[in-house]
Amino acid sequence: MKWIALIGALAVLLAFDLWLARRERGGMSVRTATLQSLGWVVVALGFGAVMLMAMGGREFGLYFAGYLVEKSLSLDNVFVFLLILTSFGIPEAQRHRLLTWGIVAALVLRGVFIAVGATALHHASWIAYIFAALLIWTGWRMFQHRHDSAGETAFVDKLKARLSGRVEVAALAALVIADIVFAIDSVPSILAITDDPFIVFAANAFALLGLAPLFFLVADLVQRLYYLKTALAALLVLIGIKMAAGEAFGKLGPEISLPAIALVLGTGVVASLVRDRRLAQAEPSAA
Repeated sequence: MKWIALIGALAVLLAFDLWLARRERGGMSVRTATLQSLGWVVVALGFGAVMLMAMGGREFGLYFAGYLVEKSLSLDNVFVFLLILTSFGIPEAQRHRLLTWGIVAALVLRGVFIAVGATALHHASWIAYIFAALLIWTGWRMFQHRHDSAGETAFVDKLKARLSGRVEVAALAALVIADIVFAIDSVPSILAITDDPFIVFAANAFALLGLAPLFFLVADLVQRLYYLKTALAALLVLIGIKMAAGEAFGKLGPEISLPAIALVLGTGVVASLVRDRRLAQAEPSAA
């Protein structure tokens, strides 16, 4: 029953997102993108409140921890989507619609990855060590390229060179391929928090739902949040260590993992804002 309710709610929300995309034929302003992004966060928290009443505090904590991780990783992923749509020359008026269809495809793919990953962990728990190593390696790789986008640009260039046909279809295919690559990192990161397929899929789904308006904010946001990649890299390494330790000594509950995730991400955001403010104060002096 809970799966039917979740999928039904997602279908309604995606239809609403497509309706919004048709309304915004001239693109999306920063103000509109901000309001819509906040709206999708409220929707995600509303679903969490329903989970809290129906399933209990522990399940809500696991969902919210997973949502925070997936939402944070989507900030970095959406930068690649920006490069893809720009590289393929997709007009701003068409980007929201393409992103929404990309989200639909991503939900299907994530569902498959989650089902396979959760089943694998259930039948062969030692796979957790492989997932943990993957997360730690991804975190280290992200840390090495925390202040440049050379890897993302090269990835998009390869996709553009290999895809042909109608521009919109090719761009959508590139978005889907990119999300497959992202899922290799993001799905293990949330499976490290919980292996409950319902909670994992719900957290992924509601993090993806706000992707379209977030896309229109990311260019400015990534510049302001200078230490975002550093925080995300640290978070992936931390989750990888947690996953390995959980397999060896027992899983930590959301009462520990949730504050730890919030602390890492909050530190990155605050450090970025402090840096941004110092640079703004130094500019008049330099002039």
